[in-house]
Amino acid sequence: MKKRETASAKTRRFISNTIVHVCLAILAVIWLFPIFWVILTSFRGEKGSYVSTFFPKTYTLDNYKRLFTDTSILNFPQMFMNTLIIACFCAVISSFFVLSVSYCMSRLHFKMRKPFMNLAMILGLFPGFMSMVAVYYILKAVGLSEGAMIRVALILVYTGGTGVGFYIAKGFFDTIPKALDEAAFLDGATKFQVFTKVTIPLSKPIIVYTILTSFMAPWLDFIFAKVICRANAKYYTVSIGLWRMLEKEYIDNWYTCFAAGAVCVSIPIAILFICMQNCYVEGMAGAVKG
Repeated sequence: MKKRETASAKTRRFISNTIVHVCLAILAVIWLFPIFWVILTSFRGEKGSYVSTFFPKTYTLDNYKRLFTDTSILNFPQMFMNTLIIACFCAVISSFFVLSVSYCMSRLHFKMRKPFMNLAMILGLFPGFMSMVAVYYILKAVGLSEGAMIRVALILVYTGGTGVGFYIAKGFFDTIPKALDEAAFLDGATKFQVFTKVTIPLSKPIIVYTILTSFMAPWLDFIFAKVICRANAKYYTVSIGLWRMLEKEYIDNWYTCFAAGAVCVSIPIAILFICMQNCYVEGMAGAVKG
């Protein structure tokens, strides 16, 4: 009887695992197919958005070549560099703001701490683009809406309110034993030294997450970039450039270049993630002083 029960249990487990794996495989195909199609379209030899076949008939590298050489209408290299510069500055400044506020909310106790946390949670419920008109007029009033100052304006917009989104990093800091802080205080360390020399080295996973999300914001944002850049094509970001490629006067000639641009935009994020994925491994064994 026991052998029969064991065999039936193994059969049920095998069937359930098979069903789960089949479902996961189907979901993986559904998720990967659009990416695969965009990559194929970026190498398509036929021009235009309206074609008779779903998959390309011919393949070529001319789409990538044209994307970076034909700057007569849409200067994609300039847009790419604008976005890269803004994203790098945002990744550094936003990470500093988020980690600093998170550490203060996790370790320090002061008046109005709870009301501030509640206010930050309420503000996080509202999308940022609700304030874009007010933000634009403030930037215009201080002279940051024209010329080269547009890049500065975008950096300020993307980094100004990032400190409010401290809840995820705060939850991570709460998991680090406070005994480490107390041991460092006994050795004469200041709060800033504890933050930089004890907490930060033990917080690589959340630092990587913060840097990635801060870096991705300028790449993904379209609304604020469009409002602030307006008709200043010299300071467009890649999101505006890709959107322009799909306008009715450009879509027939730039549709395949749009797919090539979408592939190029994903490369910096993929490289950043690959370079920083080892930092996800966190080890705190032996960290507490005896």
